[in-house]
Amino acid sequence: MKILALDSSGLVASVALAEDDNLIAEYTVQYKKTHSQTLLPMLEEIGRMVELDLSTVDAVAVAAGPGSFTGLRIGSATAKGLAFALEKPIVPVPTVDGLAFQMYGARDLVCPIMDARRNQVYTGIYEFLPDQNGRFAYDMHVIREQCAVSFDEIAETLNGLDRSVIFLGDGVPVFWERMERMMRVPYTTAPLHRARQSAAAIASIGRLYYEQGRTVDGAAFVPEYLRLSQAERERAEKELADRAERESAEKEREESL
Repeated sequence: MKILALDSSGLVASVALAEDDNLIAEYTVQYKKTHSQTLLPMLEEIGRMVELDLSTVDAVAVAAGPGSFTGLRIGSATAKGLAFALEKPIVPVPTVDGLAFQMYGARDLVCPIMDARRNQVYTGIYEFLPDQNGRFAYDMHVIREQCAVSFDEIAETLNGLDRSVIFLGDGVPVFWERMERMMRVPYTTAPLHRARQSAAAIASIGRLYYEQGRTVDGAAFVPEYLRLSQAERERAEKELADRAERESAEKEREESL
């Protein structure tokens, strides 16, 4: 089977094509350009280089969030457009799961951390356990599902598990000093070729999910943001402030009667 995979959930833009157990192509860029400038040209370049007939693709796997709101929307729109045009399903892959899969087979706990701003990280905790009956030698076990929390909270959780940890993701340099201060268990960071998002990882997990029937129709796919966007937060805060102002004015009016 053939999987086309996309990941534009963070600083990295990545496109990959996998067929059965072979990674045919991967194009990954982390540079100044926006994903709206890079994702489609990368897809087109891969198609040209491997003479891809898009009609032969069985499914479109996409990093489904959390992550950059703009990046997720660009990846979502691209995946939905492809799925609609090709009449193929979308395989949503949790972004943090895809990051964790970069450390496939690690003996230590794996903790991706993406900078979620506002002093928070998108994160989760994973381990790889031997799997005698599955397709792969190891099964990725989710200890804590992806979430948006403070780094301090995830650090305390990891310290309580009392095992060595591998950190990866764009949150590592952002929270490095806090990591050094907070962590009481041994920890290390992923090498540069495994430290960021990869569409190849999305394709690999996507194939498993496809075989398990974990697909959605293109029209029904919605990214998982985990929290409100800045515009939505500001609107909610304004509504709360307006309501408080109205209640205060009403109370003053009643007291004056």
